[in-house]
Amino acid sequence: MSLFLARRLATLLLTLLAASLLVFAVLEVLPGNAAQLLMGPDAAPEAVAALADKLGLNQPAWQRYGQWLLGLLRFDLGLSYAYGSPVAELIAERLALTVPLALLAMVLTTAIALSTGIYAAARHGRPGDTGVMLISQLGIAVPSFWFAILLILLFSVKLQWIPAGGFPGWREAEGGGLWPGLQALILPALALAVVQAAILARITRSAMLEVLREDFMRTARAKGLSPRQALWGHGLRNAMIPVLTVMGLQFANLLAGTIVVENVFYLPGLGRLIFQSIANRDLIVVRNCVLLLAVMVILVNFVVDVLYAWIDPRIKTTEL
Repeated sequence: MSLFLARRLATLLLTLLAASLLVFAVLEVLPGNAAQLLMGPDAAPEAVAALADKLGLNQPAWQRYGQWLLGLLRFDLGLSYAYGSPVAELIAERLALTVPLALLAMVLTTAIALSTGIYAAARHGRPGDTGVMLISQLGIAVPSFWFAILLILLFSVKLQWIPAGGFPGWREAEGGGLWPGLQALILPALALAVVQAAILARITRSAMLEVLREDFMRTARAKGLSPRQALWGHGLRNAMIPVLTVMGLQFANLLAGTIVVENVFYLPGLGRLIFQSIANRDLIVVRNCVLLLAVMVILVNFVVDVLYAWIDPRIKTTEL
């Protein structure tokens, strides 16, 4: 197990290095000049050049990449071109909204998908199974931003149960609190979760049907276990490997989806910060935000790999 984890950690570090290089290279080829954008279209070329030199934009790309990596190792993400404040503080402030939003969406996705997928598998070929498959197909076809608009029209405009957008904050002293904050995230999380839950429900159903046909399930029933006990006690764990694979990928989709959904609901999260920074050509903020999203996705995949080995010990044996 130690060698298995060591190999996975080495792969994790190499993947992070490759991700940082890719993020830096892609942003380097984007058109535009941050100094020109900050100074305005009528600024004198000498003033634009002086600002570019102050921001370090005139340095060679390899030098700026090296300085960025050294800053990451020191947890120094630099200063934002547009805001003039430390990038780490900007990101930390926005993560206080984006992380709870993504986690809430993931919880909703898992709860909806596992319950409906197992329900459909247990009633294979019956009306309940057909209904779940029809609803999941519809959920896959609906874009999250369009579903978000429908939720706003129904719950905010027509029923007026939940505010249409904005975020009051987590602190009661600032007019927010735990419940107002969660209330503001319910609709965005639901908009993110529906499409992902539809996909995961179909995967769960397929995995459960495959497990239900195995000999060990018939043996469990022959030993006197009820269908429910055999399903939850033996079937679910053996069906979780493909489900975990999709869940890891879905968490990446949820993080990426926050960029659109946060703008629909006007939430001051990481996605909105990325959107605003792209508009301002504030590449140092964009670079660190995108790398942070990549790190989150890579870490989730690492955790999924470890869970594989825990669920099925044969995996780490094969790796070794």
